[in-house]
Amino acid sequence: MKKNSPKQAGRKSPTNRNLAYRQASLSELRRAGGTPDFALRATPGRRDSGAGRGQSKTRFIIVTGGVCSSLGKGIAVSSIGAIMKACGFRVFVQKLDPYLNVDPGTMSPFQHGEVFVTDDGAETDLDLGHYERFIDEPMSKLSTVTTGQIYQSVLEKERQGDYLGKTIQVVPHITNAIKERIMEAAKKSGADIMLVEIGGTVGDIEGEPFLEAVRQMRADLGSERIFHVHLTLLPYLAGSKELKTKPTQLSVRELRRIGLQPDMILARADYPIPSELLDKISHFCGVERRAVIPALTVHSIYDVPLRLQSCGIAEIIAEKLCLGSVQPDMREWEAGEKRHASAAEEVKIALVGKYTGLDDAYLSQIECIKTAAVFEKRRAKIVWIDSEKLEKEDTSTPLSVTAQDTWKKLKDCDGIIVSSGFGSRGIEGKIAAARYARENKVPYLGLCLGSQIMAIEFARTALKNPRLTSEEFDEAGKLGRDQYVVHFLPGQYKEKKKGGTLRLGAWPCVLKHGTKAFQAYGAKEISERHRHRYEFNNAFRQTLEAKGFVISGSSPDGELMEIVEIKDHPFMVGSQFHPEFKGRPHRPHPLFAAFMGAVVGG
Repeated sequence: MKKNSPKQAGRKSPTNRNLAYRQASLSELRRAGGTPDFALRATPGRRDSGAGRGQSKTRFIIVTGGVCSSLGKGIAVSSIGAIMKACGFRVFVQKLDPYLNVDPGTMSPFQHGEVFVTDDGAETDLDLGHYERFIDEPMSKLSTVTTGQIYQSVLEKERQGDYLGKTIQVVPHITNAIKERIMEAAKKSGADIMLVEIGGTVGDIEGEPFLEAVRQMRADLGSERIFHVHLTLLPYLAGSKELKTKPTQLSVRELRRIGLQPDMILARADYPIPSELLDKISHFCGVERRAVIPALTVHSIYDVPLRLQSCGIAEIIAEKLCLGSVQPDMREWEAGEKRHASAAEEVKIALVGKYTGLDDAYLSQIECIKTAAVFEKRRAKIVWIDSEKLEKEDTSTPLSVTAQDTWKKLKDCDGIIVSSGFGSRGIEGKIAAARYARENKVPYLGLCLGSQIMAIEFARTALKNPRLTSEEFDEAGKLGRDQYVVHFLPGQYKEKKKGGTLRLGAWPCVLKHGTKAFQAYGAKEISERHRHRYEFNNAFRQTLEAKGFVISGSSPDGELMEIVEIKDHPFMVGSQFHPEFKGRPHRPHPLFAAFMGAVVGG
């Protein structure tokens, strides 16, 4: 077993070392605009909602899904949240996930998609990324609840004797714990309206306790404080050329069996829904006709709020929840729709990664790329590059046909993004992509692992040592520690637990004047979100800087490298943090905007 070096063992953990900086940074995130940080803006002009008129009672919008999964509940929730915020209400969102994992931090991207990280360090479902992008409000640990968390908390209480010898059951103990988490989020967020998305599909056995908890909440709080939206699918039969409503009827019947009656149905379809079918759904499902809303597939997900509001969704919700007269200000969304419509010229961006078989594995990055392109009046085409297919099977043999085709795709792109990830698979392909970008002056953006790849490639070339690598990739421990350009963060070396032990959440970063990073942000200090276990080895710092490697952003104490760039290159920048988690559709993230500017300008 390898041992910590004296230097590593003597260093303080970044968790303790930067605690004061982090607290200061997070407090800045909560202040109104004008701070030097790249942060979420405060919401102007909060209205005195019905929820705050002498009673301060949060209203709840519950969103469930029926028929099948992947209908877009997250988009529906985000769009409704954006609409209600446009009415002037304070909005918060919570996702209830039925799986038994405590969080998705250790789940495969192929199974779950990306892991979205909040400012306070929660590893969460990708839907929280949608919530933040649409509503433009920071989510938190309060925004994510899993069955695993609920059972863990109940069992811990049982071991402590909190239940006084009672038999622990799903009802009432699990359902009570679920309700407590919902009400805690409502209280601490201070929301006028709280949206609660129940993951999975109605009928799933895993989701039963959550639906039962919601049923109890309606009885506890009163129907005037809860509005239930049910998203269902209207499948299209190509043979008869018609949409079918029976699956929706059966889904609502299942809800009624549980004791729930939806107030609104969003009918998902790829084709226009005839009015007689909407009438039929209203009749058989017991939902007011005006509250049966067609939710058609659109060109951009950011068109959904406008489409839903065109059906008067804000007025319907406000009437049921006794919120008074509402008139959402949708001008920002209308401007966004025009921007998307005017973006015609195509720009090709290579996204080099290991999970290229699933778009959701890089969802936030994709959205940031598209937004940055739209603001340059371009339409981004993502070209997926599997990094393994850039590698040679043997150094003595020529590239395979597959590798040649992959390299051709890469070289045909206008810019290259090397993405985040874990493990040694496909690493040499990523290093080769970084080398190509550096040697051919192609705009490059490295994200988390992509910044480490950039450092390793530069070090190998500048120091003429092809053995240089990351401690993460030397799984057998065959190399000396002096060969690690990237190594464990302090305190991580002996960490055996995988879940929740990374460097997580928002951390401050001080930028260096005169660098591309400083020019992109236009600020001296920023705050960005992290999710990693390794860092740049400062033993290489002075040597590489003399060769043209620039440390353009560091932790406030100067110990941790946060942003790097290549001096003599149009744009080759790598961030140890994940800038994609702070991208917004109405304003591109500074790093992605600078990258896209270099792509278009080049």
